[in-house]
Amino acid sequence: MITTELLEKHGALKKMFAKNETIFGEGNLPSHYYQIVSGEVKMCNYNDDGREFIQGIFYKDQSFGEPPLFLNQNYPANAIAVEGSEVLILPKNNFMKLLEENPAVSIKIIEHLAQRLYYKSVMAVEISTQEPEHRILKLIDHGIVYFNFKKDENGHLINFTRQQIGDLTGLRVETVIRAIKSLEKKGVLKIIDRKVYR
Repeated sequence: MITTELLEKHGALKKMFAKNETIFGEGNLPSHYYQIVSGEVKMCNYNDDGREFIQGIFYKDQSFGEPPLFLNQNYPANAIAVEGSEVLILPKNNFMKLLEENPAVSIKIIEHLAQRLYYKSVMAVEISTQEPEHRILKLIDHGIVYFNFKKDENGHLINFTRQQIGDLTGLRVETVIRAIKSLEKKGVLKIIDRKVYR
């Protein structure tokens, strides 16, 4: 997204977060821009029963939590490290100054936010109207483009756990497992050493 050099030039600091550590909580007022150096971060909510719904998963060089930062609104979800993660953190005022001084970076941020908005629009329709197999394939196909899943002789390795697929599509993990097996039988997905390929 934004180069480390440019972020550090504007005062960004690197911080390590342990697995399952909260980076910011739902309801907090944003004060920083966050970009992943290494690791994986999820934005999620929990319902009254404690069931998790994942809004998005973010990887190396991706940023997260910007919409509330621009709107000066409370975070609508928690940001939690899925694994040990190093994150660049830049104060809001410094971030806004960086964007003012670098129009090309501003365009990049707009494209990034548009991509996420498009994904949310597509998935909202999927979750409300489509069958499990269709939802899962839509998520996987989006992941191939957006998350740059690695490709080898077996196809694209889908870097989501069954639980994450469930949490991203609003499905129970048992339903995800059944749907993936059905898609494998239809020749749409491959399962090799418990890993899913498209």
